Amino acid sequence: MKSQSNLTVNYPALPELTFRGMFLGMLITVIFTASNVYLGLKVGLTFSSSIPAAVISMAILRMFKDSNILENNMVQTQASAAGTLSAIIFILPGLLMLGYWQGFPFWQTLLLCGCGGSLGVLFTIPLRRAMVVNSDLPYPEGRAAAEILKVGSDIRESEANGNTGAKKETGMKDIVGGTALAGIVSLCANGFHILSSEFSYWISLGKTATTQLPMGFSMALLGAGYLIGIASGIAILVGTLLAWAVFVPYLTSVLTPADGQAAAAFAKAVWAEKVRFIGAGCIGIAAVWTLIRLAKPVVDGIKMSISALRANDTEEKKALHHTDIDMSPKSVGIVFIAILIGLFITFYTFVSAAGLPAMVSIIYIVVGILVAVLMGFFVAAACGYMAGLIGTSASPISGIGILGIIVSSLVVLAIGSSFGVFTNPEGTKFATALAIFITSVIVSIASISNDNLQDLKTGYLVGATPWKQQIALILGSVIGAFAIAPVLNLLYQAYGFPGALPRAGMDPTHALAAPQATLMTTIAQGIFSSSLDWNYILLGIGVGIIAIIVDLLLTKHTKALALPPLAVGMGIYLPPTLEIPLVIGSVMGYVIHKYLKTRAAQRSPGHEDEDVDACSHRGVLFASGLIVGESLMGVIIALLIVVSVTSGGSENPLALVGNDFQGTADILGILCFIATIVIFARHVLITKFTPGK
Repeated sequence: MKSQSNLTVNYPALPELTFRGMFLGMLITVIFTASNVYLGLKVGLTFSSSIPAAVISMAILRMFKDSNILENNMVQTQASAAGTLSAIIFILPGLLMLGYWQGFPFWQTLLLCGCGGSLGVLFTIPLRRAMVVNSDLPYPEGRAAAEILKVGSDIRESEANGNTGAKKETGMKDIVGGTALAGIVSLCANGFHILSSEFSYWISLGKTATTQLPMGFSMALLGAGYLIGIASGIAILVGTLLAWAVFVPYLTSVLTPADGQAAAAFAKAVWAEKVRFIGAGCIGIAAVWTLIRLAKPVVDGIKMSISALRANDTEEKKALHHTDIDMSPKSVGIVFIAILIGLFITFYTFVSAAGLPAMVSIIYIVVGILVAVLMGFFVAAACGYMAGLIGTSASPISGIGILGIIVSSLVVLAIGSSFGVFTNPEGTKFATALAIFITSVIVSIASISNDNLQDLKTGYLVGATPWKQQIALILGSVIGAFAIAPVLNLLYQAYGFPGALPRAGMDPTHALAAPQATLMTTIAQGIFSSSLDWNYILLGIGVGIIAIIVDLLLTKHTKALALPPLAVGMGIYLPPTLEIPLVIGSVMGYVIHKYLKTRAAQRSPGHEDEDVDACSHRGVLFASGLIVGESLMGVIIALLIVVSVTSGGSENPLALVGNDFQGTADILGILCFIATIVIFARHVLITKFTPGK
């Protein structure tokens, strides 16, 4: 885009794809994949790893004299796959919840994730010119990563010229500080159990109605709330209030609990079995509405990009600048064929295990691959556009997954009905599992394409070579796929999932929630058994329509107010103790930002925006550190639990106290959470700013 050309910096002579860069990217990919898998299974949220990866890459590669900005960009490009491919946990654990798998087979999971992720890369290649170069889409995270890389390059040049006095902070201290704080708190809460991780106070409203006042103390969610912004935070709060101040009290007053069932247990059951489907309906209609709004620009962009891709060979012969060369059509074709072969292998091993007639198996394999590929291309375009519009972290991948599981289930149901697959319960279980399997490929494609265009925008702004970035993205997808199955098995053995506990006697309340996987599995089972209670889903659709209308009115008549309908649905659907820290983090970020703007007007007249941005940047990095720290500690504790249990030890090998310490742990948890908020705010507010530096 011509109006943006002045933002692009070209470094044509610098090396980009280097062995050390790819090796560093591989390490960061594995670490962040593990972090995101844990966080996603716990709360249904993942974080974008591009910015933390860029900071870590700069800090490490600065030790090499010949490192450069484009090499750093390739590292963060590769590692960013960790923040996206891990979204496979939104659907894949459903195979264990269904009882179809007893663990995550390494090669099937690897091929499923690797092929799906690589398809996501290929499908975004024809979108690059339309959505990155010739587009006004803001790409917030892509631009932020580019600025970090440019700052790091400036520091390197200053050091090379001996201007140490002009040295700037890279932000590594902010990442490390947040990581250390969250890691220590998580160890004390989830390892030593001397701090509480959540607290709920149950309230009786009248004779039978019951609800709760929830509170969660997650450092990762506090950081995530700071990043998602006030609009999403308030929308989540609205959803929480609808669930626990309206739907749960009403339903507990009109429904009858089981004999001897406590009021709190009854309220939890009502929320899990009734109210959550209201949230599902809201999420589904919000995703459909988002896709409808994006239909025209996405279709136009695809047409433009396909035309440009067909002319790519001719343009290369005319010696295009290196910043405008994608993977050649021949290379794309070879990779695509390899992906199809990989998909055929993994679908064949999955379907053949069901013992169906050969013709039925072949039909299911071919149709399953076609549904995954065709719908995958559509969701790649939609997710790429959404990521450019609102950012990777806020893009509704879970909503896309809901659409995917519905389409996949209906297709599998139609084929199964024609061939008598549903004559026995095992056939129904297989069909449900196959729908989840197909949707897993769709989610992999959607998650990777959701992030790739952000990376290509970063590369465009710093002058990187697109085809080299696309290779790095495929490499990141494959490496991330290698890490998915072991981490999933580790967490499954340590915690289990709802309805899928690996050992007898485990406490189901300690299972990882895996909210999206639970929801999508329930939807698939309901479609095949015709037992899904559509009334609550339809009610949720109605709530979603109201949220859409309110959001349209707010965005049309105000400048700063909005009510993202997808966030409202998530507020209804997610456990409230996980939502409150998100809301607090978003409100904290809003209050801090307002104060920064007021202070900047006094201390930096004429440079208010630069002052606010400098302070806010430290807050973003510190919040990212909180997410990484708690997530990594969760994986480490999971590893210790598995080692302990498999050797005949306790499921809480690090616990220093017993259940009688719970009251004190609640108080300490609250105090620690308040202290973290103070530390966070102080960290942002003490940032110094000197205009012109």
